[in-house]
Parts: sequence; structure tokens; C-alpha cells
Amino acid sequence: MTEEKKPSGPDLTQGVLPTDFKDGKLLGHVGDEDVLLVHLGAEVVAIEPSCSHYHGPLADGLVVDDTIRCPWHHACFSLRTGEAVRAPALNALAVWEVERKQERIVVHRKRAAPTPAAPHLVAPTPDRFVIVGGGAAGFAAAEMLRREGFAGAITMLSHDGATPVDRPNLSKDYLAGNAPEDWLPLRPEDYYRDAGIDLRLNTAVAAIDPKARSVTLGNGDKLPFDRLLLATGAEPVTLQIAGADQPHIYALRSVADSRAIIKAAGGARRALVIGASFIGLEVAASLRARKLEVHVVAPEERPMERILGPEMGEFVRALHEENGVNFHLGDTVVRFDGARATLKSGGVIEADLVVTGVGVRPRLGLAEQAGLAIDRGLTVDAYLETSASGIFAAGDIARWPDPHSGESIRVEHWVVAERQGQTAARNMLGRRERFDAVPFFWSQHYDVPINYLGHAESFDDILVDGSIAGKDCLLKYRKGGRVLAVASIYRDLDSLKAELEMERART
Repeated sequence: MTEEKKPSGPDLTQGVLPTDFKDGKLLGHVGDEDVLLVHLGAEVVAIEPSCSHYHGPLADGLVVDDTIRCPWHHACFSLRTGEAVRAPALNALAVWEVERKQERIVVHRKRAAPTPAAPHLVAPTPDRFVIVGGGAAGFAAAEMLRREGFAGAITMLSHDGATPVDRPNLSKDYLAGNAPEDWLPLRPEDYYRDAGIDLRLNTAVAAIDPKARSVTLGNGDKLPFDRLLLATGAEPVTLQIAGADQPHIYALRSVADSRAIIKAAGGARRALVIGASFIGLEVAASLRARKLEVHVVAPEERPMERILGPEMGEFVRALHEENGVNFHLGDTVVRFDGARATLKSGGVIEADLVVTGVGVRPRLGLAEQAGLAIDRGLTVDAYLETSASGIFAAGDIARWPDPHSGESIRVEHWVVAERQGQTAARNMLGRRERFDAVPFFWSQHYDVPINYLGHAESFDDILVDGSIAGKDCLLKYRKGGRVLAVASIYRDLDSLKAELEMERART
């Protein structure tokens, strides 16, 4: 019999004293609901204490001005309204009424949730916005357009057969069997109808015409637009070796891919993962959770050394080896003969299931055909607008001027794609808002989360605070004496503080 969860802390309807707060916060309850009190100067606000993304504990988060940031994945909420002002969280949090009675701070009723904008019920504007892409950036843009009250037409064109999903879960908890499939959709299907978003799945886009302001679909139909967002994302790099087209060899990008790997894992005994990237090793950990024997083949000497450095790379390798993963580093697969994978070194691995994780490439075909400026990605300005007026880009394809590094960068992070989609949406509405978020991603390996913020193409040295082996560390990657990126394990608050420092130290 499971024990019922008891409410946290004191009963806030009875009131608490200012001296009861620790670091400006106090976790208590109203009825059977937990509530977090936060000091904002002389004011006290009350908010739901769990992040609406993955339920991170906001009591351990960082208060910045009138917002609070989640310690796990750096989502950000307004403390006064509960709005999710920055991805990866998309849903608002509940807030409560607070009253001061003499010296005591008392929490009363929960405020009524703000009525969601329903632009489809309002007189529509003539504006027609088209979004090409059904991933993180495309969805975040469509959701933000409606949240901002845009009442025009939104058409979202996705080549995928599934509604937009929480893609990080595809290689993490869902693949490991720890999350049900109904956790994956970012919104239920009826959301799109209710929000007046024309989501078209399994829809190919053949061309875009910046001058005629139209999109040509795969079936030849033309769709006019006033503003266009390109969020076509990236596609997995395929192995160009003999036998790589066999049905037991998979890439992982979509829900369909993850489902297929799960199905194949059910009848497999040994799996081969090609690539020791974040995705590759998350897949390895997930397949170990399904009790498969797992082998990883990769050309580098240490996993993820180029991004995380040698010491962290050794730690990641040891962590996976402790959990039963077999590494074949400094090696590559040169051919497949049925279930036999032959390595460059001459070794052979027999595997019932193969997953490739050798990188992705941005889908730039539409942008190139349209004559948009390209530079190792689709070039955008600080407002995420391309070289063609009224055409914006976000996510894996976009190369933007990063105000922290002072360089033009392109990254393939889920949170970055969502935040760019949100900024692009506001700029499609004429807001002229610079995209200046510090890039952030997280990776999960068994019980060890690795958070990474910033962007370092290369680095001169790494400052290590704490113990990597002890799973309690903060690493600063420096070039020319400047901190370009920070990685951490179980240093959540320090990671949030480092993010804030980087935001305030723009070039």
C-alpha cells in the first residue's frame, strides 16, 4: 500500500512570520496543495512550487527580478502571474492571494487562472502566418503567437505523422520504458483545433517563394503568407557503408523511430550503438534499462571529449561501463553482413539491433532553393529574421549572432529551439526582440544529469570546482580567459547563477 503524500511545511492559511523564511523562500501548504512563498522586496507572493515542465522543485530555484528559474532545466516563470515566460516550460503555474495580518503572512484562495486567449472567437485579422516544421521551434512559435493574442490564420506544416512531441524523452525515459507514450505530446490533439492552429501532418513542402509570399506544397497547392517561419530542424546523418540499409538498423529522431526501436528491443539480446554522442549514450543507457547487452562503437578516444573535456569524458565512460556498457573506442564500423558488424580494427560484433547516432545535418534545402543567405546553416539576424524580409528561422537550422561568445553560432539543442520559436513569434508580430538567451541543454545518464550552458567551439582550459568522480561539480570552459560554457552535475543552483552571470556579461 502506497503512503499518501503529506503536504509540505506549515499551514499557510494560519500564517507564517517573516523570520520563518530561508533565503527569501518558504514552502508550505494550503489544504492539500503545496505552495511556495517568495519574498519580492517588501512584497510576498505565493506560487505553485513544481515546474510545469518535469516538476523540478522551484524552492531550490533562483529568483531573478520578479521571476523564478527552475533548477533542473532552467525554465522561467513570472512570480506574479505564474506565466511560463521561458521554455522548456510551456504551462503556467497557479498563484494564490497573499495577505499581511499584522506580523503574519497569510495565504488565502487560489487566484482564478487567466482565461486563455481564444483568437478564433475574435474577429480575425487578415494576417496569414505559416510555420514550416512541427518540432520544438515550430510548436513554441505557434503557441506563443496565440498566447500573445494573434488572431490571424496560423498554418503549421509538418512532415511528421505525429503531433509535436517532447523529443528529449524519445532517447531518455520513453525509450527506457519509464514514461508512457501519452507523456510525449506537447499538447493534446484538440488543442490545435481549439486554438485555431491549422496543423497539417505528413505534409511535404516543395518550395517557398519570398517575392510571391507563397509556399508550394508537395501536392502542388500554393499557400500564401504574410509572415513565414522556417523551423525545418535537422535529419540524422546516415551511414554510408555496405549493409547499412538493413531493417534492424535504426536512427532516432521521431516518435515512429523510438517506437520501432522499442519494438525491436523486445526481441533482441544484444544492441550496437554507433556513436558516443549525447544521443548515442542516452540510447545506450535506455537499452541497458531494458536489460539488453549494449556495445558502443565510436572513433574518439573518450566519449564527448570535444564538448566536455577529457576528465568528464572519462567519467562518462566509467559511468556507462559501471552500468554494463561495452565500449569500442577509436574504432568504426566498416560494413554490415546481416547481424555481423565488422570493425575497422578487424573485430566483429553480432547485434540483433543497431542504433546509429553519428550526428544530424540541418534541413536547408528549402532555404537554399529560395535564395536565402546560408553560412553553415540559415543565416539570421539578432531578431531571427533571414535575409528575406518577413521570413524568420528558428531551431536547428538557424545560425545567429550570439551576444555572449561574439560569434555566429548554430546549435542543436531542444531548449534553444523552443526559445527561438518564442522569440521569432514575437518578432513576427513586430516586437523587435533580440534573441539573447544563453544556450542550454541537459543530458541524462542513469541517475546522473549533466547540464550544459553556453557554447564553446573550443577552449584553452577547464576550471573544475568540486569532484567529477563524486558527481558534484561545476566545470567552466575558458578561452582567452573568458568563460564560454559551463557544465555541471548536481550543482543546479550554481548552474542557474552561472547562466545569470553569462547573461549579464554580454559582449
